[in-house]
Amino acid sequence: MSKFQTSIHEYLETLPEHTFNRLYQKPATCLAIFRLLPPLGKQIIMSCLYVDKPIPVNEMRLWFKDGAGITKQMEAMTRLKALHIFTEQHNNYKMNPTFLQEFRNALTGGGNSESFGLATSTPDKHHVDIAFLDDYATKQWEAILHFMVGTTEGKPPCKGVLNLLGRSGLMTGGSNAQQAENMDAREFASQMARQDFGVPTITNKGFQFLLQDINTQVWAFLLQYLNMAESLNMDLVEVLTFFFQLGSLELGNDYSSEKLTPSQTHLLEDLKAYGIVYQRKRGSRRYYPTRLATTLTSGTPVMLGSHSNATKNGASAAAAVRKTEEEEEDGHGFIVIETNYRVYAYTDSPLQIAVLNLFVHLRDRFPNMVTGVVTRDSIRRALSNGITAEQIITYLSAHAHAQMRKHSPVLPLTVVDQIRLWEIEKNRLRAAPSWNYSQFNRQQDFESTLEYASELGVVQWSDSKRKMLCITQEGHQPVGAYVRKLITKHKEQQAQQQQQAHQQQQQQHHHHATSVHS
Repeated sequence: MSKFQTSIHEYLETLPEHTFNRLYQKPATCLAIFRLLPPLGKQIIMSCLYVDKPIPVNEMRLWFKDGAGITKQMEAMTRLKALHIFTEQHNNYKMNPTFLQEFRNALTGGGNSESFGLATSTPDKHHVDIAFLDDYATKQWEAILHFMVGTTEGKPPCKGVLNLLGRSGLMTGGSNAQQAENMDAREFASQMARQDFGVPTITNKGFQFLLQDINTQVWAFLLQYLNMAESLNMDLVEVLTFFFQLGSLELGNDYSSEKLTPSQTHLLEDLKAYGIVYQRKRGSRRYYPTRLATTLTSGTPVMLGSHSNATKNGASAAAAVRKTEEEEEDGHGFIVIETNYRVYAYTDSPLQIAVLNLFVHLRDRFPNMVTGVVTRDSIRRALSNGITAEQIITYLSAHAHAQMRKHSPVLPLTVVDQIRLWEIEKNRLRAAPSWNYSQFNRQQDFESTLEYASELGVVQWSDSKRKMLCITQEGHQPVGAYVRKLITKHKEQQAQQQQQAHQQQQQQHHHHATSVHS
């Protein structure tokens, strides 16, 4: 299965220059990529925005302090050049003229305003508010996560979501999982959507995915969608442009879908299943971006209320929004962990409880709280599922209760150190594919082979007494060829020795016959 990505930066840096030239024709795309840059990259662009001539490399270095400042400047310029915002020619930095013009338009309001979405000209008879959009996004997104962890909340995702889960390797087929290993990613995705493929199960990548923040999860989905765009006969640039356009839209406003390209219209249908956009019915001429869309390029964490809390208490969608606001005020945390490894989670969300159950041994459940304990077995179970100790610690820190955040460090050091020690304990032995060489006829051959393998740096283990040698998988081909040469050389030597012995016997026999004749 293909490795899923979570960073839009890494994906963009793999694109060719002609793709960027098309992307930078839209002011919204230029602004979105600018917002995704680190602070120093933004500062360099703003400093050069109205400089109409190339800037000498030595002159730009004067803007920064020697030492660490120059190092950071070089790192920032490396990223800007990878995004084809700047080029270096004849010791001069020159900004991409298309990016320069369209980014100016984005800041000054010039150029094509439709790049930031086409607002509808008539009011919507079925207008929805922000509270409704938050509840809709929460319901759609949590339905996917519930399906991954195996809870029964909500209805199962549509076939498009199943395809994406299978294509990204976050989930694999149930009864036919072994058969799926021999399929390519596209075939597996189509097979996974079939009803007779068995119950999909979460993979190690899926467990890691669940511990990420929502914004990272959404980008992981969208990046995988980009990888599927070619197989769906969609224009990659149009898909990326629409993603960046969504990040610049205003939450609560409705936008027209009439001027979207066929690729973007198809994309809009798929994004509805993820909760990124809301459309009242298929083919509607307007759509609403949800909070998942408007925070794509903002760099701020996504705050969504729990859909289950709102529906369980019989409250409206506004209750979910109020809950979200309360979580923002107290740091959106709900976990308290003590030095004795006991965990108290103030939540009634089945999803949050299911995620905690990945690395916490849960003991008691109350109407608004669950209790448990972090144990060696619970951590080892999480580690065996591909979750790392650092991911567990990061998740606990990110969701720590407001009372925990009053202390520094946030988590008890005894708990943090013990989780890392349990990981080290599990990783004492590591399985690695290797080739075993044994049964050397001569000690000289073993030592010669060991010396050759050591020079290549492919020796994993050796025993001179038993004349045994373990070689890495990469080193098998050259070492195997070396051993075959030794074997061939010995056979040739044996053949020569046998020939010489045979000639000596013939000479002795001839000499003996001559003597008898005499």
